[in-house]
Amino acid sequence: MSDNITNIPVPRTLSVVSTLYYSEHFVEEFCRRVSEIAAKCCRHYEIILVDDGSPDSSFFKAMEMQITIPQLSIVQFSRNFGHHQALVAGLAAAKGEAVFLIDSDLEEDPELLGRFWDVLSADPSIDVVYGVQGGKRKGGWTERVLGRVFYHLFSWLCNIKYDENQFTARLMRRPYVDEVLRYAEREFDLWGLFSLAGFRQKSVSAAKGSKGSSTYTLLRKLALAYDMITSFSARPLVFIFLLGIATTIFSLIMVVLLVAFRLFVADVAVGWASITLSIWLLGSITVMSIGIIGLYLSKVFLEVKQRPRYHVRCVMSARTGLEGVKEAVK
Repeated sequence: MSDNITNIPVPRTLSVVSTLYYSEHFVEEFCRRVSEIAAKCCRHYEIILVDDGSPDSSFFKAMEMQITIPQLSIVQFSRNFGHHQALVAGLAAAKGEAVFLIDSDLEEDPELLGRFWDVLSADPSIDVVYGVQGGKRKGGWTERVLGRVFYHLFSWLCNIKYDENQFTARLMRRPYVDEVLRYAEREFDLWGLFSLAGFRQKSVSAAKGSKGSSTYTLLRKLALAYDMITSFSARPLVFIFLLGIATTIFSLIMVVLLVAFRLFVADVAVGWASITLSIWLLGSITVMSIGIIGLYLSKVFLEVKQRPRYHVRCVMSARTGLEGVKEAVK
């Protein structure tokens, strides 16, 4: 087995995948820098940008870059489908033996590709090299604390090792990418799938800058948290079952105590406080339970329809890509 691992070759073709959303001020510098470092790492490479329905001129800026970077391809969505869907579209379009994923807003240095490439090339047993943020994360202390609590809760609920400080930049071998693309669900968290796929993954600490306010608002973060938990864990449903058992046992005990008081002690005046408390307690538990079940049913409703994950409006192919390169490098 160790001989097979040591015989894994260094990737001979490379795909760089990124997305465009309000990226008009970054796309030119991003393409130039990532092209320079990709050419140093691998002779045969391609760059794939997925325009996630960006309302600015990101798509046209990227088209202009195709004049100077013939390895650049652009996939334009018909509308905004979300960051994770756009990344999956880029992974599906990539043809390289290694795939480098990174955001185009330059908060993550494109030069990380060189660092990750050295780590992946030096150790054939590694399938994925991904970046983790060193130092202080972006946002206020309440956001950082709540984020840390959520990711610990998510890891416990889903029984998945989830690194809370990881960011988009990651270099992956082709077998790992193919396995990630096998997940067919429409509602998903891509980083959860990255962890769920397994393989041998290595983290590399790196700095992450800030180019302004995040496009992930509080509502989008809450929606992402909902997607993450309901996509990877059924434990909330188990908790509802256990809560039902606990309340049933408690109710039976109270019935026995009330009957005993009535038969052996004396008449007990029933107070409005105890009645109201019981109604509110059982009512809130019932509503909460129905709500949680409804969340999971909504997931089933969306999945069984098997709608496309995204719609592509057009594809601006590279003038020189990786078509036929596999034959050329043999």
